[in-house]
Amino acid sequence: METRNSPLAKPKNTGTKKIFDNPILEQLTRTHISIPITIFVTIALALLYYAIVHTSLPSLAIVILFFGGWFFFSLLEYIAHRFLFHMQPTTVWKQRIQYHMHGVHHEYPKDKDRLAMPPPLSMALAGVFFILFYVLLDTKVFGFLPGFLAGYAAYLFVHYIVHAYPPPNNFFKQLWINHAIHHYKDSSIVFGVSSPLWDYIFNTLPRNKRSRQ
Repeated sequence: METRNSPLAKPKNTGTKKIFDNPILEQLTRTHISIPITIFVTIALALLYYAIVHTSLPSLAIVILFFGGWFFFSLLEYIAHRFLFHMQPTTVWKQRIQYHMHGVHHEYPKDKDRLAMPPPLSMALAGVFFILFYVLLDTKVFGFLPGFLAGYAAYLFVHYIVHAYPPPNNFFKQLWINHAIHHYKDSSIVFGVSSPLWDYIFNTLPRNKRSRQ
């Protein structure tokens, strides 16, 4: 499966960009990575506690639901990155939305304050997902959503360290390489940040890696 490159600006290794003239709105586009990670790990732990203490879910079911939620998040991460964050800006409105959501990050990939969705927006989305999953899963949501949120926290952590630190000399190094390819060589491939799994499945790895499959 192939996707066309979006017309993204050439990445700059220093600096930042002001999006809004209003200082409050501008501040809401920024966050230190520790804030959302702390928030969502705390919420995940609280939901797990509720699942264990206040529901009749068996322990094994909670474990399965937790990792099922994490697995589902990894798929959603890939889909959102590929088809939402890199949507084709066919109108001025779409171009503006795409730039504010993700294009500014591609233009200034080293801007550490814009490596995560601002907490108010991400918490609102977490609330929407809670309602959706509760409708679908009933009390099983208290096992499933913690895994989903833990997956999101892991994604935030990986996304931060691959931009903020040099690659390590271990098997995690491939995550740095994959994301560097996406940012600096070809933004139409390698959409998985926390895992290359869905890039393998949907054939969006670099060509040299596809040939080895």
